Amino acid sequence: MAIARALGEDGYAVTVSARRPDKLQAAVDELAAEGLEVTAAPADVSDEEQVVKLFADHKERYGRLDVLVNNAGLGIGGPLAEIETKKLDMQLNVNLRSYVIAIREAAPMLTAAGAEHRKALIVNTASIAGKAGQGWLAVYSATKAGVIGLTQAAQTELASEGIQCTALCPGFVDTPMTEWIRGQVDPKDMIKPEDLAETVRLLLRTSPNCLIPEIVYTRPGDASALSV
Repeated sequence: MAIARALGEDGYAVTVSARRPDKLQAAVDELAAEGLEVTAAPADVSDEEQVVKLFADHKERYGRLDVLVNNAGLGIGGPLAEIETKKLDMQLNVNLRSYVIAIREAAPMLTAAGAEHRKALIVNTASIAGKAGQGWLAVYSATKAGVIGLTQAAQTELASEGIQCTALCPGFVDTPMTEWIRGQVDPKDMIKPEDLAETVRLLLRTSPNCLIPEIVYTRPGDASALSV
């Protein structure tokens, strides 16, 4: 919710989507109580029809889209030799396929915004695992590498429309997704969601002449710039 909060504080009307309606509504209610214009739109992004409806409803509600943030992610660990097809497909659908469909559905509105101010924005959350594949997270790593490639390709196609595309590649971020590693990495030592939110603010505040295609986030003291 950190990115939604930052955008709301900066005057954007925000549609926020997540799979679980109860948790989503609680988070949106919290933001609304802060005086922000935020709408909850529950959706399973692995379902194409739900993603299509999500964008159609946003267009009907607001009539425009200046910023698209693709932030879905699902990581299921295990050795490649034992990967279950169901878990393989889940990660492909959530981590990569949903991003492609979201960009497709958002493109007309983003193009209209880009024609107006030359600074429409697509932010795709990848991972540092997409920069250097991680053992026992092979499928997750592959999907996030795919997100980076998708971002680069989208930038090539959409630059002339006044749309900029950036991939965010963080290491461990202090969210529920990293609960599994907290016995090894203390949450207080992790990257904060607000770090990514401030990055989105930066991307929106730079000029249309400044493209930042990718940002890699690491923790101080990591042995390698590409270590998780």
